[in-house]
Amino acid sequence: MLDNIESSYDCARAGDDLHQLKQELAALRGQSTESLEAQERINRLENQISFILNKCDISH
Repeated sequence: MLDNIESSYDCARAGDDLHQLKQELAALRGQSTESLEAQERINRLENQISFILNKCDISH
């Protein structure tokens, strides 16, 4: 998970960052996600992915 994504995010990093975030999300979903902490982490990863896709105008 990326520590800090802001409006000044550099879209040149989007390819690498999206790959990393999607791998992390897939791994987390493959585990038990019953805990509140795990669900919050999944939500944060999904939000980061959506932010990058929208900010950098990348189609899903």
